[in-house]
Amino acid sequence: MTNKLNNKTNTINSLILQPNPEDNKLTKKVNGTNEQKERIDISVVAEKPLTIYLNSQEIVTTMTLGDMPKELSVGYLLNQNMLNKNDDILSVEFDDELEVVVVRTKRKTNYEKKLRKKIRTSGCAVGTVYGDMMEVFYDIKLNNKTIIKSSWMKNISKKITEIPSLYLKAGAIHGCAICSKENILAYVEDVGRHNAVDKIAGWMLLNNIEGRDKIFYTTGRLTSEMVIKSVQMEIPILLSRSGFTESGVSLAKEANLTLVGRMKGKRFMVLSGIHRVKFDES
Repeated sequence: MTNKLNNKTNTINSLILQPNPEDNKLTKKVNGTNEQKERIDISVVAEKPLTIYLNSQEIVTTMTLGDMPKELSVGYLLNQNMLNKNDDILSVEFDDELEVVVVRTKRKTNYEKKLRKKIRTSGCAVGTVYGDMMEVFYDIKLNNKTIIKSSWMKNISKKITEIPSLYLKAGAIHGCAICSKENILAYVEDVGRHNAVDKIAGWMLLNNIEGRDKIFYTTGRLTSEMVIKSVQMEIPILLSRSGFTESGVSLAKEANLTLVGRMKGKRFMVLSGIHRVKFDES
């Protein structure tokens, strides 16, 4: 028992960023009835609108958990190719009462035409991407020197279950993690998996963390949107405990992205980028 407790403590202490299940703003108590007609009180996750502005232009309103609004906004704009990694961000301002984030850049921006060309995706809470994102997608060259060992996959899966989580408290949540080898650097959650990805992307940009030598983990399906955003972050390896979509696999192959799904225990499936996988366990 002592060893298990120590391992769990080490996993939590190695994290730079993780959820706070004790934050009462992220969940609410509601009452209902169970299968035995008993009155029950349970925790459910919050779902709040967040409106994102880039300079003076309103870009989108998304439904989100409510934490990390600045990181989510920066990550969203970055993954939609509205922010560049080299942009000089003057400020990121959050108004709690209005539920608005304004990202201000030194570069003048105007995305009126871009906003008309939207593509709805299969993301939970409905994701959105913009048509010209694919022009940048095909220009990105992912790092072929980054590897993942089969033993790391098992350890990452195990460590994810040890992190205090809103999913354990209330469910209805997707999680994403950024890893360096088998070490989890950050784990975040949201009601939509695309929001969780954007939080990671924003956090990485604001903290000058490169993606070229990292591994990305998601609890959600490996869809085209997940592949596009991983490539946008220049992360060469994408993992999930869930399954694949055909478009996700097709785009991963085109981008030379390593795509690993159905990852549970020692089991996993690689449908793209097998050259980065080192099988160190039988």
